[in-house]
Amino acid sequence: MPSSAGFTRRQAMTTSAALAVAALSTPSAAQAAARSAGSAASASALDVVADMQPGWNLGNTFEAIGADETAWGNPRVTRAFFRRLKAQGFRSIRIPVTWGQHEGPAPAYTLDPVFLARIKEVVDWALADGFHVLINMHGDAWQWVLNMPAQHDAVLAQYTATWQQIAATFRDESRRLLFESVNEPFFTGSSGDEQNAVLMNELNTTFHSVVRATGGGNADRLLVMPTLGDTPDQAKIDSLVATFAALDDPNLVASVHYYSFWPFSVNLAGYTTFNAVTQQDLTDTFDLVHKAFVANGIPAVVGEYGLLGWDSGPGTVEEGETLKYLEYLGHYARYRGLTTMLWDNGSRFNRRTMQWNDPSLYGQIRSSWTGRSGTASTDQLFVPKGRTPADATITLNLNGTRLTRIDVGTRHLIRGVDYTVSGSTLTIAAATLGRLTASQEHGTNAVLSLRFTDGTPWAVNVITYDKPVLTSATGTTASLVIPTAFNGDELATMEAVYADGSPAGPQSWTTYKQFNVAFTPDYTAGTITLPTAFFGDVTDGAAVTLTFYFWSGTRLTYTLTRSGTAVTGTSA
Repeated sequence: MPSSAGFTRRQAMTTSAALAVAALSTPSAAQAAARSAGSAASASALDVVADMQPGWNLGNTFEAIGADETAWGNPRVTRAFFRRLKAQGFRSIRIPVTWGQHEGPAPAYTLDPVFLARIKEVVDWALADGFHVLINMHGDAWQWVLNMPAQHDAVLAQYTATWQQIAATFRDESRRLLFESVNEPFFTGSSGDEQNAVLMNELNTTFHSVVRATGGGNADRLLVMPTLGDTPDQAKIDSLVATFAALDDPNLVASVHYYSFWPFSVNLAGYTTFNAVTQQDLTDTFDLVHKAFVANGIPAVVGEYGLLGWDSGPGTVEEGETLKYLEYLGHYARYRGLTTMLWDNGSRFNRRTMQWNDPSLYGQIRSSWTGRSGTASTDQLFVPKGRTPADATITLNLNGTRLTRIDVGTRHLIRGVDYTVSGSTLTIAAATLGRLTASQEHGTNAVLSLRFTDGTPWAVNVITYDKPVLTSATGTTASLVIPTAFNGDELATMEAVYADGSPAGPQSWTTYKQFNVAFTPDYTAGTITLPTAFFGDVTDGAAVTLTFYFWSGTRLTYTLTRSGTAVTGTSA
């Protein structure tokens, strides 16, 4: 559950837990026929979950800690918003809910009827508009459920009472409403993996028995159960498989989350691109979930997917690398029969304007629901200012498609003149680059739109740049602001080492620091800021060499010296 209010906790959890899984599937023709031939009540769990794809999260709303659903910055939910969301192509909505702050004291733990009525109102709107809906127990996981090792009976009593009331309230809703036992559960003060597995099993089985005991529509309602932490490692998956086997209920759904290979997801340790290691992490994860669940007739919903870096600040993961990740995720999830739900805390689909903040991101996600798109090794071509350009080559990732044309605005470039294609190598002619960068203004001078036989176009920014310039500066361990002339270029990552070459700053296992945490560029202000988070782990009196890596390929070095709380920065 990445959020502006809960990111630090989430980041810490994913560091040690190696993250979780997200995915996406398209129902087969046989499944579609089965759904049309039978009623929703008789559809198998696999059919229902297949029909839920693609899904979306109403994040940072009803799980928000505060006065009401607007406490974390989002507006009140309206039915008009749901209708607009439906027009985007989504078929299911996951509604995270934090219940504990709306409950009375033990032993009844009575839910606030006004809050409960509001949740029901929103659920009913979504169901009426044709969505499948999943509601869960969300922030409670890190507020009070985590205390189960030391407060077993009290936690179980509150958990039971809460689910009894939720189940009773929604007892007569259609089967398109699903319940999820708990979000990303973890336990503090446990004796280790064995006790964690026992407690996780107890939560899921208690949830199952409580909901089923209320009868009505809950007798065969699909119940979603996570692995510990919603993490897909083998031991946690094996534990959930054992729980499912013991329950012997055909209406159960497995849940995992996926935010990509952690260093790539937050831009740490030099993982600035969606490279082979990052791709392998995705395929290994999805293979594991498929083998454990889908291949054995158990549907798996990926309750959340995205990138953790989305919440740490703009530019953490470069746009083209983000799009390649999303394209491949959609493809491989469909291949493995998984259903995904995009995590959106309000920063993806703007709930006030009802428009996508990044239309390219949405276009790539939507395209992946049904097929593949061509991409490329980069979405940036850098042309030095004041020099005659050379031919530029880009490697195409055709993904089963074929490049049909390249547009610049409304103009079609001429194949064989403006560009050539040989296999998967695209070459843009020097004369064409010269014409496109004739203005010589720093930054993007033109955008090439690569059109393929299928999928969404791939944009390549043609950028005029000069070598960036860093200026010497003084500051403190609270903040050092380095004046920077970016000159059309942008920062990819930063390395920090002591004189002996050992890592300096936080994350001492790597010399490459975390983007928008240990350093933050501001292209409008013309600065790079090193905050307290960086200096907290810098040895007093030691010199530190910073190397800034820019997307053009430029590398600049900068020397820091700390003396107490005073910091001096010197440009090389």
